[in-house]
Amino acid sequence: MTQARICSLIASATLFTLAAAAPLTVVAQAGSTQATPKKDAAPTPTKRDGLSAELMYRLLLGEVAIQRGDGALAARAYFDAARDSGDPRVARRATEVAIAARQRTLAVESARLWSELDPTAERPKQVISALGEGRSFGADAKAELQRALAEAASAGSRLGEAFLQLNRVLANETDKAAALRLVQTLAEPYPNVPEANFAIALAAYSASRADTATVDIAMQAIDRALTQRPGWDQAVLLKTEILVRQSPDKAAEYLDQILKAEPDSKVARSALAQVRIQQKRYGDATEILKGLAGKDPANQEYKFSLAILAIQLKDWANAEALFQELKRGDYGEEGVVEFYLAQIAEETAHYDLALERYQAITEGDRAWVAKLRVATMLGKLGRLDEARKYLDGLPADTADQRVQVLQVEAQLLRDAGNNQASFDLLTKALADHPDEPDLLYDLAMVAEKMGRLDVAETNLSRLIELKPDNAHALNALGYTLVDRTPRVTEGLALIERALVLMPDDPFILDSMGWAQYRLGRLDDAETSLRRAMNERPDPEIAAHLGEVLWAKGDRARAQDVWQTQLKNAPDNAVLLETMRRLAR
Repeated sequence: MTQARICSLIASATLFTLAAAAPLTVVAQAGSTQATPKKDAAPTPTKRDGLSAELMYRLLLGEVAIQRGDGALAARAYFDAARDSGDPRVARRATEVAIAARQRTLAVESARLWSELDPTAERPKQVISALGEGRSFGADAKAELQRALAEAASAGSRLGEAFLQLNRVLANETDKAAALRLVQTLAEPYPNVPEANFAIALAAYSASRADTATVDIAMQAIDRALTQRPGWDQAVLLKTEILVRQSPDKAAEYLDQILKAEPDSKVARSALAQVRIQQKRYGDATEILKGLAGKDPANQEYKFSLAILAIQLKDWANAEALFQELKRGDYGEEGVVEFYLAQIAEETAHYDLALERYQAITEGDRAWVAKLRVATMLGKLGRLDEARKYLDGLPADTADQRVQVLQVEAQLLRDAGNNQASFDLLTKALADHPDEPDLLYDLAMVAEKMGRLDVAETNLSRLIELKPDNAHALNALGYTLVDRTPRVTEGLALIERALVLMPDDPFILDSMGWAQYRLGRLDDAETSLRRAMNERPDPEIAAHLGEVLWAKGDRARAQDVWQTQLKNAPDNAVLLETMRRLAR
């Protein structure tokens, strides 16, 4: 009776936090499920395709969870990714996944975030209206849960299972601190039950997103659980998650200790691979995953993770081979593997092959994005008129899709060197879709490239007015003021705001370094730009770092920085211009 009662309470609820039973996995890059990445107008280092390890981790965590059929974990992972990236497209994806997985609370939270990031979108408002705000558990529910746990305790073996369900019961509780207090109260009579301490740790971990002081509560509770049940896989994974929030290095040390005592622990080894990726130790992560795959060749998730890592490392031949194996093994949802194969062909400039592969993706979540990439490939093949005609006939069913079609067409025109046509198209698009954030941003970028700084500033200022916490818009306007006007101090203030929102973003760090350089703070500039290069080696960041080193009189190191990046990007206009200007 007790278990049935608890199950009835969770029937329409969502997970309170990350599903503790799901193994930690490794990371992927963002292009897999979202709309076409936009290439910014050089030299503004704003919304380029660089991803933090944490964001990459969340995206692939959602990806792999979908493959495993774990909708709850996927919904939470995509919500975390949306919150961390501030990207309305990721928030839209998080909402869709949560709805499909019947994760009511996360659907509402994701929709609310989507609406904040894109105030013009109607769909998130509909979701919030339809699903409501959730409800808090009052005194009656508390008493009922206490009775249910007491009955489970009297039944003997059911108490631990009941505690593992507890956070599901509290899924609709929007006040995470209140949920933690409730779990602590419910667990108080059962201090020696490891599942009770696990429930406290899980609730505290979730609450720590809003109150970092609860991390200590989570750590103390999970340590008690592990003392009571040593080697418990779920607890090991949760402790790793808690430590990662403090420092990936601490998480790695913890997992290393476990592996010294239990070298065959797949759970600890898989978790360590994830942490190594967050530390950007991709080679170490690859070796760990190869070892796991060798011991468990039937587990295709290891192979999928290796393939994603190969993409991250730009090891295209290995990535191609691994994804072809996964395709033969019919791995994943419709179109997933095919999309990655198309991306590999695109990244290696095999545009005919990429076109063929994108055209073949007609089903699944990636079908729409693949259709957009078809147009991009036609553009790369020099078939601009055909690409525009194709886009004109593309059935865009929603307002978001119609905007995306316009964005792709505008980018095609920019890539073809016709900035004026792109400017005109985006101006008309904004008239049809007033205050659409992506269109405001894109028009600002092409305007900056054309020297229309008044238009760029007007559009970015309006975007910031609509979305004050949009780090990319703050950075774009800040960099433009620093690089193209005498208003360096004003630009620096905007960049500082962006950096508070995204402290590890390499392109915002690059903007900061460039602002410091313009103000004559050469040592600070070098520090910021080296941090940016460590986060993401990039030719434009290298151009700036080299210029700072040149100004400091260290011309040999400046040349080393430039030449290293020139090997990877021999045609980068910003890097080449910098070298010509300074080294003549």
